[in-house]
Amino acid sequence: MSSFEDYYDLTRVRPEVAAVLTRINEMGPKFAERAFAIDEAASFPTENYRDLAAEGFLTLTVPEEYGGHGFSLGEYAMVGAEIGKFCGATALTFNMHNSSMMWSRFMYEMPHLTEGERAEFAPLRERQFRRAVKEQGIYSQPISEAGQNWTSKPAQTQCRKTDDGWVINGFKKFASLAGHCDYYSIVCTEVFEGIEPRHEDTMIFVVHKDALGLEVKGEWDPLGMRGTNSRDLILKDVHVTEEDLMMPKGIFIKTLPYWPHMMATLSPTYMGVAQGAYDFTVAYLRGEVPGMPPADRRMFTTKRLAVGQMYARLSGMRALWWQAFMEAKPFPSHAEVLRMYSAQYNVMEGVQEIAALAIRTCGGQSMLKSLPLERMYRDSRCGALMLPYTTEIMEDYMSVLALYDADEVDGAPGDDGGARTSIWRGNGMAFQEAAE
Repeated sequence: MSSFEDYYDLTRVRPEVAAVLTRINEMGPKFAERAFAIDEAASFPTENYRDLAAEGFLTLTVPEEYGGHGFSLGEYAMVGAEIGKFCGATALTFNMHNSSMMWSRFMYEMPHLTEGERAEFAPLRERQFRRAVKEQGIYSQPISEAGQNWTSKPAQTQCRKTDDGWVINGFKKFASLAGHCDYYSIVCTEVFEGIEPRHEDTMIFVVHKDALGLEVKGEWDPLGMRGTNSRDLILKDVHVTEEDLMMPKGIFIKTLPYWPHMMATLSPTYMGVAQGAYDFTVAYLRGEVPGMPPADRRMFTTKRLAVGQMYARLSGMRALWWQAFMEAKPFPSHAEVLRMYSAQYNVMEGVQEIAALAIRTCGGQSMLKSLPLERMYRDSRCGALMLPYTTEIMEDYMSVLALYDADEVDGAPGDDGGARTSIWRGNGMAFQEAAE
């Protein structure tokens, strides 16, 4: 099995981060061992979460002053990728939890927030950090809704103001960690009589798993990422108050287009799956897969050349991906955003290519469910489908930013209802003025 020392420049990795990466690689074989049963039963990786919580890894991006590790977005991505080498479902759900922590931290730090907005935001995020650190609370972040791309139109899940708060009604599809988390971060649209739903009225509430009117429904029997337990979430007259806000009204939409790397945090999982598929292929050809006869298959030219192809694809993909995450920051430049979009695209497409080549290279035995490559192959296919940065959306974003200036983006031709809400907006001034 590879180690992070094999593919990262350690002079650019803080000792604190290297220590966490080392520990993940020590825990990883146990994650990989459990992955078989998790995948077969489409059950949640509960034991893996207990281990991660025991190490304090559920608070990687929580600021140090609140008891977290204070990792940057790029440092967090490195950890997610290492987990993904061993169990894709654990890495993917790990991201859903940590994304709620990231939003509370990084959106608060955005330079274009007013002092008043930060003052309103501060106690809300402190509450989420306390739950994660003191209670070891686990968060789900269900955003997707059936039949609609949430990056193109306002969320269909809606809230209406009441005398003592709001009432939420709606439906969330692919709610990872459903039934296995403590809190759900619900993105919804506040609606008013006589006014069409608007993106600027987007709100995010934190709803406890036992809230009245909240229900997890449906079966979960997908092709891949079976351990994410991404069942349907129904909200019927769920009552929330100002204390349940994750962030003040308007902050999410005000910050979303200007911190675009935060929407690419599914890619670490698939970077890890690609590495895992490569590692298995090398071990298989060397006769070093535990439980299998030590047959040396390295004498076959076609198999050796395939490994060379896999390495070339994997190393190029990782180099671009790591650079994109290492330069992640609010209000990135045009070049930095294009690199990030390209990295997202290359990882989600490249992982499929690497897993497919691994299957072909290892041959018939690799299709057996007793070996991890069959699961990795299925898991690899899922990344390109996931919002907000699907393969199709990345193709659109890259083409628009390559052909149009930032002030032309909103007028660039696109499909009706195209997913342009989360596209980079240059220096952001035009969008801020429009929102105000």
